[in-house]
Amino acid sequence: MSEIIEPLRGMNDMLPDEARWWSRLESVARAVFSQYGYREVRVPLLERTQLFKRAIGEYTDIVEKEMFTFEDRDGQSLTLRPEATASIVRAAISNGMLHNQRHRLFTIGPMFRGERPQKGRYRQFTQIDAEAFGYEGPDIDAELILIAARMWRLLGIPSERVWLELNSLGTPESRATYREALRTYFTANEAALDADSRRRLVGNPLRILDSKNPALTELIAAAPLLTDYLDSASREHFEGLCARLDAAGVAYRLNPRLVRGLDYYSRTVFEWATDALGSQNAVCSGGRYDGLVTQLGGAATPAIGWALGMERIVLLMQELSLAAPAELPQVYFVLAGPAAVARGLQLAETVRDAQPGMRLETDLSGGGIKAQFKRADKSGATVAVVLGEDELARGVVAVKPLRSGGEQQECPFAELAGCLERLLGVVAVDGDGAARQDRGR
Repeated sequence: MSEIIEPLRGMNDMLPDEARWWSRLESVARAVFSQYGYREVRVPLLERTQLFKRAIGEYTDIVEKEMFTFEDRDGQSLTLRPEATASIVRAAISNGMLHNQRHRLFTIGPMFRGERPQKGRYRQFTQIDAEAFGYEGPDIDAELILIAARMWRLLGIPSERVWLELNSLGTPESRATYREALRTYFTANEAALDADSRRRLVGNPLRILDSKNPALTELIAAAPLLTDYLDSASREHFEGLCARLDAAGVAYRLNPRLVRGLDYYSRTVFEWATDALGSQNAVCSGGRYDGLVTQLGGAATPAIGWALGMERIVLLMQELSLAAPAELPQVYFVLAGPAAVARGLQLAETVRDAQPGMRLETDLSGGGIKAQFKRADKSGATVAVVLGEDELARGVVAVKPLRSGGEQQECPFAELAGCLERLLGVVAVDGDGAARQDRGR
């Protein structure tokens, strides 16, 4: 027997029972983005390494420690994308999307970081990203936050289990002044810093504020506050955002220590967090990156976005015992004999054509009626459609309720789709795929 090939560490299989939670989250996200007029964009998994070095910054853990980078056959350095924003900006520039235009975009897909795998944090992970280009004021900041808040409501996540934290990083100029104040402060206390923080002190002292080392908690708490260095325009922008959230009834907490580890952020930064996942409490992070388009070679363009890790949201849904739809078949065809199988497959296709919203499974495992009925019951189907030699000869099927205890009835082949619709109250779907009604389970 050949040796079993195991998956790579931190890159996990997703089996059907798990995938249904992901499908639920993705369907809610797509529905909400559609409500707000956000359009989908898809970008490559592989990019030139220089894209992420320029966008994310040389002194971040992502670039220094975590990226999956290799050389291709031509000696070009390539990287599996560690995040989506840089790729979306690159795509917008490459395809001429930003000249006197505004865009609301989203993407859903896998990212890759070579960090130590732990619960909710893997080497291949999936993000939902929302990005907006060409909007300067705080209105779009508020809208993106409202989108996330609506997603939590539709998923059934209680407002007391997820909260919003806000801060402003100011302009690059005001942040540069603040960075020097931080560098002066931490240099005076360098003996108390750990090795990682001393390294960050040279490259990007703001990253020291992200330290999870409990020995540095008091030192960081006493550091200068970014809000004391904000320029007036950034302060006005932030106050405008808070006013819009107040008007929309979205609660938030001001967190002057909230920074982003990526160099391209400016002004608004925010984070949705939860108390249900232990130390991995951030579930959605974002903010403005008005300078990134210029940094990557495009014309100056205001931009803002957020990203959420699907793994953590799924864990949160499971931790809170929220419902994820089990896509069980509604109809199970029990087919006895080769002729019945051939006719049953044809009947099933006819029903699917007439009722695209109906979930229908045919038993193609063989065996007798009794064995097939056991499989039908185990499948969770609502009704069984039985076709044997006798029914085939008479041009009918037997329709047997499996859950309600109702009476079995016979139905002519030509009337089967309508009979099942009446019995199940299924979702009737138009030819263009739009649901007309939703009465089904």
